Amino acid sequence: MTHAPIEGRAWKYGDNIDTDLLAPIGSYAGTTDAELAAGAPQCLRALDPDFAKGVKEGDIFVAGANLGIGSSREAAPLFLKLLGIRVVLARNFARIFYRNCLNIGLPALACAEADSIEMGDRLSVDPTAGTAENLTQKRTLACEPLPDHLMAMLADGGLLPHLEKRLKRRA
Repeated sequence: MTHAPIEGRAWKYGDNIDTDLLAPIGSYAGTTDAELAAGAPQCLRALDPDFAKGVKEGDIFVAGANLGIGSSREAAPLFLKLLGIRVVLARNFARIFYRNCLNIGLPALACAEADSIEMGDRLSVDPTAGTAENLTQKRTLACEPLPDHLMAMLADGGLLPHLEKRLKRRA
């Protein structure tokens, strides 16, 4: 399965970005789409108050080690997606955060050289090939590619839409 590369501006942060920073307690009081969208502007407010205001559709979130440590809040990657982030790169991820990204249809790739990316760099990420081309620095970084079965799930919009599609085919 092929997937068009995702091109955007990098929002770069360091190690140990936890789910409390991404989805502060009290920012996601409800479960409806509207309630969650209302909480998204609180994403990273304690670390970077300008993040939610500055993110544009198609931007790329980049972090160091242990991205998404902390509680298993699905709101953490969902806020990133609602703000316009289209792919997440990190040296490595907390397991539940990584899975939550994929479950909601947000590609997440481990990239050992994520630290070399600078805030604002233009990137082109190919999740299938496992590459992150830094257009600003004119270099290509190796990432762990996403296998076809996960790319199919992402193409369907995440785990639940993917399962619904598969169940409809079987019915």
